[in-house]
Amino acid sequence: MIDPRLVADDPDRVKDHLSRRQQPDLHPIVDEIVDLSTRRAALLTEQSELRNQRNVLSKQIGELYKQGLRDEAEGLKATVQQGNERISSIEAELAQVVSTRDDLLLQLPNLLDDDVPTGASEADNQILRVWGEPPRFDFAPQSHVEIGARLGILDFEASAKLTGARFAVLRAQAARLERALINFFLDVATQEHGYTEVMTPYIVHRRILEGTGQLPKFEGDLFKLHGELNGSDAFLIPTAEVPVTNLHRDEILEEEALPLQYAAFTPCFRAEAGSAGRDVRGMIRQHQFHKVELVWITTPEHSAQAHQTLLGHAETLLQRLALPYRVSLLCSGDISFAAQRCYDLEVWLPSQNAYREISSVSCFGEFQAQRMALRYRPDQEANRKAKPRPAHTLNGSGLAVGRTLVALLENGQRADGSVELPEVLGPYMGGELVLRPPSA
Repeated sequence: MIDPRLVADDPDRVKDHLSRRQQPDLHPIVDEIVDLSTRRAALLTEQSELRNQRNVLSKQIGELYKQGLRDEAEGLKATVQQGNERISSIEAELAQVVSTRDDLLLQLPNLLDDDVPTGASEADNQILRVWGEPPRFDFAPQSHVEIGARLGILDFEASAKLTGARFAVLRAQAARLERALINFFLDVATQEHGYTEVMTPYIVHRRILEGTGQLPKFEGDLFKLHGELNGSDAFLIPTAEVPVTNLHRDEILEEEALPLQYAAFTPCFRAEAGSAGRDVRGMIRQHQFHKVELVWITTPEHSAQAHQTLLGHAETLLQRLALPYRVSLLCSGDISFAAQRCYDLEVWLPSQNAYREISSVSCFGEFQAQRMALRYRPDQEANRKAKPRPAHTLNGSGLAVGRTLVALLENGQRADGSVELPEVLGPYMGGELVLRPPSA
């Protein structure tokens, strides 16, 4: 979350960022936080004054007793008792003020990086570069749904029978290709780019989702479990970002241990209550899908460079797979709630004659670290007086597996009904790089 001191000291700056995000409706929340911060400061001042008064009067009471002035001492004791009662009242009010303030802070999105372009929607995103040439076909290209049906490898009727819309059953070559992509992504991340692979739970508590910024704003987009788990609301994870970034919540890391780089494969579960009607056919937007996530924890001084490095790692995967894509810098009206800067990688889909998102690579600054009390201790040799500081967190898809499979089927389709896969997947597909219809 945003540092409450920043909101209290510079509310106009926070409101400016909210306006750039097309969210001026949140300005009143900033005003409420300012009022609560002012009340908190006043209560702390009164509390401090009462404690000082108690210390002074306690010494005087002792002296009065020594001098035999019992009545005067008892009078001061009554004053001290009144002060103690007021201190208890202040402590209760302080707890309520801080709780209310922090609940409001959780509703505010991150401040934007200076280079984020101002805009209202994805139409205002900046296209930074395009890689590769979209394939040219001498036939009408089919969608992955049609290709999958022809090859007998994507079964949406079976998934509808099992669960409903926006799920898929992958058969034979598609199932193997999904597994091949997962292993390929993890191998590149761990063996070439130095990530540590982790496997985490797929169920997390409410506070874990608050830590990365999914809650409270996006509760309607999550799958919440019935009943409590270990005394807390529990949810299926929407992305590995959630459990992996929270691995170090409530910790103070040593600067020399940073950066930390994690790669994790997980299924992802998204209810996406607000996206009905968008891409619900096929595998573009599903309630359950697979993804390899890349997560960084680093220092403020190195987060900008880490962001570029992370983006390059995600791009490498698309280049190795020979999939045409473009890189966009998201504008202020399209960027996610928690991100301060975000790049989208968009892969070419012939059936849509358009580029579609396959990875979002985001820098969150200290926003998530503030929410999960994730700090690091600066190098003591460089600055012996330095106190622990919030770390910076970053993540990006490396990559969304289902959408990669879709892109491979559509970009690799041939006139005879087969699909040609890139050579880099040969070791993961047992050398089988051409998917053919059953009759072929």
